[in-house]
Amino acid sequence: MNVLHPIKMPTAKERAAAELRKAILSHQFQEGDVLTLDSVAAQLNISTTPVREAFQILARDGLIQLRPNKGAVVLGATERTIREHYTVRAILETGAIQLICDAHADVSAVKQCYDNALESLAKGNFQDYNNFNRSFHVEIWEATGNERLVTMCSELWNGLSMGIQSTEEQYAQTSNREHKAILDPLLVYDKPRAVEAMHHHIMRSCEDMLTHHQER
Repeated sequence: MNVLHPIKMPTAKERAAAELRKAILSHQFQEGDVLTLDSVAAQLNISTTPVREAFQILARDGLIQLRPNKGAVVLGATERTIREHYTVRAILETGAIQLICDAHADVSAVKQCYDNALESLAKGNFQDYNNFNRSFHVEIWEATGNERLVTMCSELWNGLSMGIQSTEEQYAQTSNREHKAILDPLLVYDKPRAVEAMHHHIMRSCEDMLTHHQER
């Protein structure tokens, strides 16, 4: 039986940014929609301070426009902004793989996250799987020892990039297979294979997210 590895939960700011980013990229929020600090904080059951910080992150990335004392207006997501988002993620996360392989860094926590995610899938516990899915990536970022990279990747996280026709179970199974394709070469520091697998994983997520844009 696998030893449970603590799930590294996002901070309130990271959670708010991820939820908002996912809603914008998947067009749950449309261009022109007005977001207020109070309404977002109430929906996420957090205070307005992390929501204000999340607004700053999304404004920096061009997804919303801040309005003094009035929250923000959604600028919307185009195919270009979606592709740019995942391209940046791919650059950072494949870079993390390269740093780990070059340093032969300890990746035991990454393996534990994968093992625990596999156990969650076997039990049909998809909420736990979602948490371990993020933790798998977080442990990769943190294994680099580069705090700036960890911060940048955390702020770009947008949760599960489910395609418009995918069920949660189908997405989880696909994601877990791809995590294994990343983990296996990472355990032996096979940089080319691990980098290729991570790049495929991120850009496949991009194509899934684009289905929300293409169906409009």
